[in-house]
Amino acid sequence: MRMRQRVEPGPGQDSVWDYPRPPRVEAVPERVRIEFGGHVVVDTVDAVRVLETSHPPVYYVPRDAVTAELLPAPGASLCEFKGAAKYLSMRVGDRVADSAIWYYPTPSPGYEALAGRIAVYPGRVDRCEVAGETVVPQQGDFYGGWITSKVVGPFKGAPGTWGW
Repeated sequence: MRMRQRVEPGPGQDSVWDYPRPPRVEAVPERVRIEFGGHVVVDTVDAVRVLETSHPPVYYVPRDAVTAELLPAPGASLCEFKGAAKYLSMRVGDRVADSAIWYYPTPSPGYEALAGRIAVYPGRVDRCEVAGETVVPQQGDFYGGWITSKVVGPFKGAPGTWGW
């Protein structure tokens, strides 16, 4: 599949095609909220996001900001930039979001800001928000980007986009 044409960003928007490779980590001033199982399980203004070419931002919050129970989950992955990732499931009451979270126990040099933080797949929880705006999950089951009105694509992740 050929990549669709880059969407030109409007005022106050970013194009993911202007994001760097290797990725950049930056602090964000906006409030980040995550809901699951009828509860707000994260509500923080201490977040960072990772910006990488062709991907919507991924938001990382302090692990200790999560009020849900976190359970070890099977599997691991490797990012050529950030290092080896492990996975967690989230439980609130009887509800479990399997492998909804990933983190880097020992981030690679240059990504130390991710230490002690977790990222959440927005499609595996009830709702994620940035600055009061509900996030649209990135398509696919691998990347976990958070799409808001402030970012335009096209975005990698949907079927047929792996070769971009």
